[in-house]
Amino acid sequence: MKLMIVIYEVFVLLVQQPGNLPSPEDNTPLDLTSWSEVILYILLPILFMIFYFWWRKKRDRD
Repeated sequence: MKLMIVIYEVFVLLVQQPGNLPSPEDNTPLDLTSWSEVILYILLPILFMIFYFWWRKKRDRD
């Protein structure tokens, strides 16, 4: 009986493994020669951080 429970649990765990997920082998490094990647991954996060701290400072004053 315990063997059946173990087999069932292993089966359930194997069935729940997601497929088609990105893996380190599929990833490519950031291409700094592409303006769209520079804007999306470097410039926008910096602008969001500046805006957030400016907004927070302004909100604390009120």
